Amino acid sequence: MFLFCGILLVTGSCKKYLDVVPDEYVTDDDVFKNINLTEQALARLYNALPDEMANDAMAYTDECYHHWTDNGGAIDAYKFNLGTWSPTDNPLGNWSGRYQDIRRANIFIDRIGNVPIPLDRSDYYKTWVPRYKAEARFLRAMFYFELFKRFGAVPLLTSAASIDLNEAANSNIERNAADEIVSFIVSECDDIAQQLPANQEASQIGRATRGAALALKARTLVYAASPLFNGNKLYAGIQNKDGKHLFAENYDREKWKRAADAAMDVIKLGTYSLYSPFPDNPVQNYAAQFYNRDYTESIFQRMKGNSTGIDGDLLPNGAPFKGNGKFTPLQELVDSYEMNNGYPISESGSTYETSGTWNGQLWDGLKYQTVSNISNMYKNRDPRFYASIYFQYDVWRYDATKRPTKFAFWGDGNGKTDGWANGKSGTNPWGYNIRKFLSPEYDRNANTGTAKRNSPVFRLAEIYLIYAEAMNEYLGTPDQQVYEYINKVRDRVKMPALPILAADRTQEGMRKRIQNENRVEFTFETHRIWDIRRWLIGTTVENSPVHVLNAKPSVAELTASGVANVNSEEAGVAVFYKPVVIQNRVFQQKHYLMPVPQSEIDKDHNLIQNYGW
Repeated sequence: MFLFCGILLVTGSCKKYLDVVPDEYVTDDDVFKNINLTEQALARLYNALPDEMANDAMAYTDECYHHWTDNGGAIDAYKFNLGTWSPTDNPLGNWSGRYQDIRRANIFIDRIGNVPIPLDRSDYYKTWVPRYKAEARFLRAMFYFELFKRFGAVPLLTSAASIDLNEAANSNIERNAADEIVSFIVSECDDIAQQLPANQEASQIGRATRGAALALKARTLVYAASPLFNGNKLYAGIQNKDGKHLFAENYDREKWKRAADAAMDVIKLGTYSLYSPFPDNPVQNYAAQFYNRDYTESIFQRMKGNSTGIDGDLLPNGAPFKGNGKFTPLQELVDSYEMNNGYPISESGSTYETSGTWNGQLWDGLKYQTVSNISNMYKNRDPRFYASIYFQYDVWRYDATKRPTKFAFWGDGNGKTDGWANGKSGTNPWGYNIRKFLSPEYDRNANTGTAKRNSPVFRLAEIYLIYAEAMNEYLGTPDQQVYEYINKVRDRVKMPALPILAADRTQEGMRKRIQNENRVEFTFETHRIWDIRRWLIGTTVENSPVHVLNAKPSVAELTASGVANVNSEEAGVAVFYKPVVIQNRVFQQKHYLMPVPQSEIDKDHNLIQNYGW
């Protein structure tokens, strides 16, 4: 297997296609005269797949706050969330890099069929060369989807002879319409689906399959059907210099049906099933897929080595955990988790309380532990909450850590908590940590164990929710087809089946349910930043203050708590459960799509800028 055996591929220009060893210059002509180098070139395309978790994209939305203030990722997220980025400094744009990837893919697709094959390997490569070409077409379609979700309409370049946008000035290339980009991705996925295998052998895991191609088609079509791209009047005036409109001006209900049909095509493959090895433990049933190499629900994934880097970044900072607490989940995210009776916390009948505490059992990653003094805010919530977020007095590997997490202020005035330590920049000062993805097999304190996980790209749960969403929008009133597929996702964690509320029987009410189901099911998987945009809800959910808990209270607050020792844990906890503003975020209408980089417009005056920029 050539893809994931430690091949070191480095980014360079298209002329210097691949660096093999230091000081050895390899051109694309060299690459496509040697099948081994050609295979490495395909590996390079796989390595170029987006890894938005590594780019901290979850901090660019209403999921969490990045507080490593001396870190470039935090600075970029801070600027992004305040709306102070521009066509010259978009931290998530990657226009130039994606067109480099597309050009490499075009060259590969054009030349793979003419690579000399050793005679004694001709039978083997008779199968693999066509498959390599299909895989490269899949990857190119993925790269175009990454551009589409950011910019909508982009230039469509599909030939090795295409102009290199990164090198050519005055290229006179225009943007293709958004629907043309969608049509290209969909047609590519349809064509290559039958050329790709239904399953990969164990030695080939991580490569594109039929399911991956059809899942990309389904995701592309549900984006195209969504309000951002389906008759969005904001973009009616965006057109090329020849008058060609770049965005659909009129709403097309049939786009939803095409998205639903595409999702059903994946479902009907019968290849995938929801990850469910622990049906009697709904917390573990959800959590374990994110620290194991799951290939039952995972349709396509970015392969990862056995690394504990993410564990170190996300674990709490206190001595038993020895993590860095990189992100603070926001109270807005915490509040999005329903009660385990299926009611949102704001609904009458939810039983949600903000005062008082409870004692009971919590899953610590390895077994259930008896806990006490847990705020009623965290009682009887959706099991995915317990699998995804650390909170005050939560437990993790209790036999090793010997105590629960402590995010509330306590100590001698230095803020000695698991969230914040005086003088330690970058740790969590505001009441929560991310728990999702963390492996209970790894003990950072003892430096034992490891973590074996991949980054999910497409999961079956997403396909189910695409189908539910698309059918709800297409039908106008939800029916059993809609309920069935959202309930499959909910049932994995023993959440009650919908409909529950009267509003669940309406299109608008079910739309809210489906959007929230996406939010909690894919928390921290970098779906939310793009879902907010395709649903056109950013100016509502992102253009406002965001909240954390009161983990750095003033001396006056501690004194007013009535606790005699203001430096005690008791005093800190007494003033802790109060939402406080951590940031006033800005989201304007122009932020739904990203700006074409100014450097590209300066090179090519035929590139029209997006709305508002």
